[in-house]
Parts: sequence; C-alpha cells; structure tokens
Amino acid sequence: MFVCNVKLNSKNIVKIAFIIMSIIITIFFIISIYKILSESFRVRDEMPAPEVSVIEASNYTNVLKSVYENLDDYVGQSICFTGYVYRNSDFEEDKFVLARDMKTSHYNETLVVGFLCSYKDAKKFADGTWVKITGTIEKGNYHGEIPILKITKISTVDEPEDAQVSPPDDTYMPTAVIY
Repeated sequence: MFVCNVKLNSKNIVKIAFIIMSIIITIFFIISIYKILSESFRVRDEMPAPEVSVIEASNYTNVLKSVYENLDDYVGQSICFTGYVYRNSDFEEDKFVLARDMKTSHYNETLVVGFLCSYKDAKKFADGTWVKITGTIEKGNYHGEIPILKITKISTVDEPEDAQVSPPDDTYMPTAVIY
C-alpha cells in the first residue's frame, strides 16, 4: 500500500489557490483573444438579399458587368430598372434588349449596353420606347451563354434625365447580390 503524506499550511494553500486561479484566468484570456481575433477576420457577407434589387443609372454598368462575369451567382435574382427597347434583326419575337447608351469617349460617342429580355408580348413595345421592367435573371443563350431577364412586370415611362450611363469603374466589386 502506498501512502502519501502531504502537509498543508496556510502558505501552501494560498500558493495552490493562486496557481489555480492564474491558470483559469490565463485560459479565459486565451479563449477571449481567440474569439475576438477569429470574429474580426471573418468576412460578413451573409446580408440577406432584397426581394427586388433596383438598378440606378449610377451603378448600371457595374451591375451589368458583374452579372455577365458571375452569372451563376445572380440566377434567380429579381431586378428592376429602366431603359429603352432595342432589337437586333436576329432576335426572336419575344426578345429585346432593355438598353442604355454608355458613353465611350469625350467625343459623345456611345455604345448600346443592356440585358437581353424575354417577354411574351414584347412586340407590343416599339424600338426606342422607354420602359421600366421587373424581371428575374435566368441563364440563356444568344451567341453563347448570357443572362436573360424573364420579365414579370413592364410599363412605359418617360425618358429619364440620366439616360446615358458611364462605363464601369475600376473599383467595382462583383457580388452575389445587387444593391
């Protein structure tokens, strides 16, 4: 049989209590620092997407570029914006581009940019008619895979004051949600 004889006095009890408290405080301190650092470096992109995102002239080309470059991230998202009806000769009867003129230089040269739209009664809207649409982004094909807006709501509007849009800026950041 093994017997251990430990002699405790008040000094030893205080030392042991101090060591135990120091270890507990150190553990809590390390856990706290870990939680603070792990939270501060986490990317918080869990912001809920709005039901329908409204695209303005100021962010139009940035959004357009982002959707074309990251189509899979945007499929199913609803958007609302204003533009004019533009058609190419090879479009199907239910298709048109909801377009804006993008300034390309200081010589007032412009380029037509926009989303290809699908709407069963598209032929009711003449080329050049300004409309406001709400639609859902889907994958489509027109000389390759591109986003196509399936229109759920459309109405004619007056031409806005900011009819022309600027090219995308160098600072745009693609995201999975349009704000």
